[in-house]
Amino acid sequence: MNTPNLPMIIPKRHAWNRGRIIGQKRPLQPKHVWAIRVRLELAESHRDLALFNMAVDSKLRGCDLVCMKVADVFTAGRIRERASVVQSKTGKPVQFEITEGTRKSLSDWIGHPGMTGCDFLWPSRFHAPDHISTRQYARLVKDWVASIGLEPSAYGTHSLRRTKAAQIYKKTGNLRAVQLLLGHTKMDSTVRYLGVELEDALAISEGVEI
Repeated sequence: MNTPNLPMIIPKRHAWNRGRIIGQKRPLQPKHVWAIRVRLELAESHRDLALFNMAVDSKLRGCDLVCMKVADVFTAGRIRERASVVQSKTGKPVQFEITEGTRKSLSDWIGHPGMTGCDFLWPSRFHAPDHISTRQYARLVKDWVASIGLEPSAYGTHSLRRTKAAQIYKKTGNLRAVQLLLGHTKMDSTVRYLGVELEDALAISEGVEI
């Protein structure tokens, strides 16, 4: 009896991004920022609170944030009101403000016994005297957003970089200011990063009734 030729059965491979939210990560809303701060304060997590506040204020990429040193923010026995960091991607410095709340959390963290003799602002607990890795930072971000009931896959380290920048643009519409604060060399990069073309188009459309 002849056996008919049957098609080969190939196991179906699932896409790498199945079930994941891909694309640009969302910025946090002000209510999210305050909710995370309150949780970290209640937990007395000095390092995480200082790291979170600095991430929002500095608008730095994760790779630049984790490499920060104590000397970048602390001089003459006090926390600076402004700081400057050379970006690893562009090789150019970017300046940022350190708000009062962030200065307080930094002061508490730098004065912590675990920071004695540390050069890096965010020292690794496992690979001293090195700093935490970008992967460790990304895991912390996931934990922070999950702690207030947000979907972790919708947010990432760039969410914190975009958070304050998005609010500045929303309140002022000043793209040039946002470009300088993010350290972008081209305005087009800032436009794409914030997704302002789509947001502006939707805002205009919502204001028109036919």
